[in-house]
Amino acid sequence: MSPVTCADGRVRCDWAATHPLHTVYHDREWGAPLRDARALFELLVLETFQAGLSWLTILKRREGFVRAFQGFDPAVVAAYGPADMERLMADPGIIRNRLKVEATPVNARAFLAMQERPGGFAGYLWDFVDGRPVVNAWREQSQVPATTPLSDRVAKDMKQRGFRFLGSTSCYAFLQSSGVVNDHLVDCFRFAELTA
Repeated sequence: MSPVTCADGRVRCDWAATHPLHTVYHDREWGAPLRDARALFELLVLETFQAGLSWLTILKRREGFVRAFQGFDPAVVAAYGPADMERLMADPGIIRNRLKVEATPVNARAFLAMQERPGGFAGYLWDFVDGRPVVNAWREQSQVPATTPLSDRVAKDMKQRGFRFLGSTSCYAFLQSSGVVNDHLVDCFRFAELTA
């Protein structure tokens, strides 16, 4: 599908016009280069929960995730034990998939280990692209891939560092959402804003 002109006169990636939550997320967050550790951890958790589901499902429950995971403080989440797992599995405000729930404190611990490196997790992530976003020039949504050699490399490396539930597809979505990759369609107003 091609970019669409919305009621406010702005041209957006077509998926951004399918629901108001998509529009806000697209306009304010998606593809903006992100280097804040807590925000990166939040996106990482949300992307792992999104696997096999629509992003809209996650956006509709985002407030529930923020509450359930105590503001996505990786140090707090890393310390979760069995009682926390049961609390999360009983929480209707999140996706109650046991494998994803149990992967979250494991990923928090891997994330904290990365934070100990010079530059932290953000430095690690951005080193894959020499600190500058990959800017693609897609004209149609159908051109945007689900995985790339970059997402293959990042996913493989993160798995070796102890991260779970993060394959190449989820990893590519994470790279897009965190702005490591700019996959806004070229006619989308955000493409111009983010490449200025």
